[in-house]
Amino acid sequence: MKIAVVALGKIGLPLAVQFADADPAHEVVGVDVDQRVVDSVNRGQEPFPGEDHLADKLADLVPAGRLRASTDYADAIPGADAVVVVVPLFVDEATGAPDFGWMDAATRSLAQHLGPGTLVSYETTLPVGTTRDRWKPMIEEISGLAEGSDFHLVFSPERVLTGRVFADLRRYPKLVGGLSEAGTAAAVAFYQDVLDFDTRLDLPRPNGVWDLGSAEAAEMAKLAETTYRDVNIGLANQFARFADTVGIDVHRVIEACNSQPYSHIHTPGIAVGGHCIPVYPRLYLSTDPDATVVASARAANAAMPEYAVARAASLLGSLDGLRVLVLGASYRGKVKETAFSGVFATVAALRSRGAQVLVHDPMYTDDELASFGWTPYHWAAGQPGEPVDVAIVQADHPEYAHLCAADLPGLRLLLDGRRTTDPSNFTGTPRLTIGGGEPVPA
Repeated sequence: MKIAVVALGKIGLPLAVQFADADPAHEVVGVDVDQRVVDSVNRGQEPFPGEDHLADKLADLVPAGRLRASTDYADAIPGADAVVVVVPLFVDEATGAPDFGWMDAATRSLAQHLGPGTLVSYETTLPVGTTRDRWKPMIEEISGLAEGSDFHLVFSPERVLTGRVFADLRRYPKLVGGLSEAGTAAAVAFYQDVLDFDTRLDLPRPNGVWDLGSAEAAEMAKLAETTYRDVNIGLANQFARFADTVGIDVHRVIEACNSQPYSHIHTPGIAVGGHCIPVYPRLYLSTDPDATVVASARAANAAMPEYAVARAASLLGSLDGLRVLVLGASYRGKVKETAFSGVFATVAALRSRGAQVLVHDPMYTDDELASFGWTPYHWAAGQPGEPVDVAIVQADHPEYAHLCAADLPGLRLLLDGRRTTDPSNFTGTPRLTIGGGEPVPA
């Protein structure tokens, strides 16, 4: 097969590699608007760090001629048996409405070069109904082809986590929903050919490619599984805030609850970030605005950075004029990505209280941190940084597990929003957590 993958980001590029690796006879072409990404891939080098096995696979597949990249849709799309679209869908910060700008542009470009007999699969998470009501008429109008007879259109959501994409592709069933039975059958056959699955005994049916019956069902399945996580975390954060008022360690409570099989309470924390968990509930709400449970959980999670900063301020009385260090710009540990990271709201809450804010992240250079408008902070194990009054752990980078009070001269308070640090390293220095129930003066 010739397979085209549209957008070579942190999901799209590993997918292209997986497809190329599945069969030496496959020709895989990735198309991306970023020339730097294309050039890096064509050199057999990973354009971003942190994805397990990606560098080694690129180094093997590209020189062998099994994978290449291009900025030209006219190169990638014609003659393709399958086109897989993984272009980002953005969400307006203020309104929560989906912004289809990039996806519309990519869809128009691929439709201009689409030929008969092609399977088109969207893997980007979408509001329910988008595949049928937006992409189908757009592709048909531009290409002059009829869906269901000239080409097939399906939705098949990615269900992987950055950093472990190849493992997750094996671990989880691949969901498929088409607009016709023939399209669904083509998609099932395609994914069975390019994916391998681990045996799992905890599933209602064998691991592999699952037909959801319609594109809408597959779209909802992706939104539902991620929205569930946001709602669950929202509940955990509500429990944590109450636990702080009554002096209970909510983590011990959650551990106890989850000791039986019907409770799966997630972990509370300072923020919910990334491309998925804080975004997909908004996509769901865009088509189901009456989902009050979803909306309430999203609001509760969005309020956690402000809560954490207020908790620190309540101990010290005021943060005005204090030097406050935010540890972690990334939305989670070991990932160089700031999408919807809690760092933004944390810095804003601190600045609103007059604090002098510094930011540290082991994955970012000083220039990269400064480009966000932050003052970089320098600290490394065994090399104490400049004096600070307060430190707030925002991302659970493994480097912070070894942090101690001596690394941060003058430290008067640590607020560990991820429970990453070792309490024994801060003997004599107040250490607060989210839901730890540590005593704080009123």
